[in-house]
Amino acid sequence: DILDWNWPVEAFDVVAAIFFQFVGPEGRDKIFAGIRKTLRPGGLLLLEGYGQKQLVYKTGGPSKLENLYTRELLERAFGDFSSLEVREYDAEIDEGSGHGGLSALVDLIGRK
Repeated sequence: DILDWNWPVEAFDVVAAIFFQFVGPEGRDKIFAGIRKTLRPGGLLLLEGYGQKQLVYKTGGPSKLENLYTRELLERAFGDFSSLEVREYDAEIDEGSGHGGLSALVDLIGRK
């Protein structure tokens, strides 16, 4: 369980965090802290998830507004990284049953 995982200190050069929006803000904050802890200095974070417009599209993802990403949320969480790029956009996806069609996506590429 990711909420109970003991994040090793500065253990990884890369962390990929893709569509794990099954947790609310408290759990998300814990996971984000774990990501920060486990990335080595200079490590790369690749994060992708759904943005708030996803509630309109209803093509998959969480149904709770507080579980969805915004640029501001991610910039607050990782804004002190040495480089950070956050992109919000709409795209057609086909990620299997229940996750297909026009989707509101948010990507983050950051270097600690």
